[in-house]
Amino acid sequence: MTLIKSISGIRGTIGGKKGENLTPEDVVLYTASYAQWLIENSNTARLKVVLGRDGRISGEMIANLVTSSLNGMGIDVIDLDLSTTPTVEIAVSGEHAHGGIIITASHNPSQWNALKLLNDKGEFISDKDGQRIIEIADSGAFEYATVEDLGHRVNNDAYLKKHIDLVLDLPLVNKDSIKRRKFKVVVDAVNSTGGLFIPELLRNLGVDDIVEINCEVNGQFAHNPEPLKENLTTLSAKVVEVNADLGIAVDPDVDRLVFVQEDGELFGEEYSLVAISDYILSHKKGNTVSNLSSTRALRDVTEKHGGIHYASAVGEVNVVQMMKDKDAVIGGEGNGGIIYPDLHFGRDALVGVALFLTHLSLWDNGNAKISQLRDSYPKYFMSKNKIVLSEGIDIQYILDKLSMEFKNEDTNAIDGLKIDFEDEWVHLRKSNTEPIIRIYSESKSLEKAEALSKKIMDMIMALNS
Repeated sequence: MTLIKSISGIRGTIGGKKGENLTPEDVVLYTASYAQWLIENSNTARLKVVLGRDGRISGEMIANLVTSSLNGMGIDVIDLDLSTTPTVEIAVSGEHAHGGIIITASHNPSQWNALKLLNDKGEFISDKDGQRIIEIADSGAFEYATVEDLGHRVNNDAYLKKHIDLVLDLPLVNKDSIKRRKFKVVVDAVNSTGGLFIPELLRNLGVDDIVEINCEVNGQFAHNPEPLKENLTTLSAKVVEVNADLGIAVDPDVDRLVFVQEDGELFGEEYSLVAISDYILSHKKGNTVSNLSSTRALRDVTEKHGGIHYASAVGEVNVVQMMKDKDAVIGGEGNGGIIYPDLHFGRDALVGVALFLTHLSLWDNGNAKISQLRDSYPKYFMSKNKIVLSEGIDIQYILDKLSMEFKNEDTNAIDGLKIDFEDEWVHLRKSNTEPIIRIYSESKSLEKAEALSKKIMDMIMALNS
């Protein structure tokens, strides 16, 4: 497995050889390089970094290496220990820290881990900053502190409560209406830190009837941790078995959120953002942002409320930047990532749960089932595919030819190529590491979405031959 160095952080599988997997040496190297980048960009004599980890087996080992490396660079560490990505983001601002590191490989299986790197705003570093950190690592251009200047480690276990309290204090979170509905909720936290945070949040929201599955934080993921339909069959079955109102699934670092309906069907990861945006926009006029591969339903809902929807390049940092540029009141990604700027600029399943339950508890005078709420939104169906091209093929040439072929349609080339038709769209993204084009399409039926994908794939193969 190749060690992956990207805007998303430093990611790889545990064990193996340096530079080929995420080894202890690699952890020290990239942590020290991140520390050097912080030093280059700060005039403060004493720096501090917030550290947190998800429930992975390798998390404690990686955390010890990261802490020692930062201390060795003269940087103090505020260690939240078991935490979530959004909690660490909030803590960076709350502690007036100069950066943050989350030890998590998000939705990847348990043998993976990663360093997610934050700036002093508690937001993911930019591509430019990420490239600078990699340059420092490649050159070894960092210098450890002398013994008098070593950093220190401070443990802080207060941020589970602080994060929840900040969510509860939001004006559009209605704890009373949630409590009145007497929801019965099943939670699947895939044996990571969502097992600590989501049930505790629900209790604070007034939900007393909580059924927990896979909520023991032991890193032994009970299923593939990506919250997709095929991985949530146990949760869906349990919701029906116990006659629950809904189910909640999160990924290991709790920045993606998926709901299960009372009938066991998924609400749809794309529609978590759609429903929450509908609620926000009904109380606060403004614009929305999602990435180019997200459902058109968000655009429809935004325009219904008189706002404008904008599409960014894929990636949380790109969504956040466009949200700031367009003064969006809500945004996120179609993978269940909710970004609510009234709390912070980061995907946050906790605020998503609170806003969604408020919306459901108030919608149709508080009498509706979650499946009825889902039925109120535009119905789109998505197909996701990829096509492997010949080695050495010029992928940009293919995208340019397709752009010319569809020059009379609405096209967007900020991230690959997206072609918007009247009732459907297709988005093509090239891989940065493989001769692959990923193809996402959406239409009014699954058959139409798949037919659109096939049409584009056939055209690509003709150009590839």
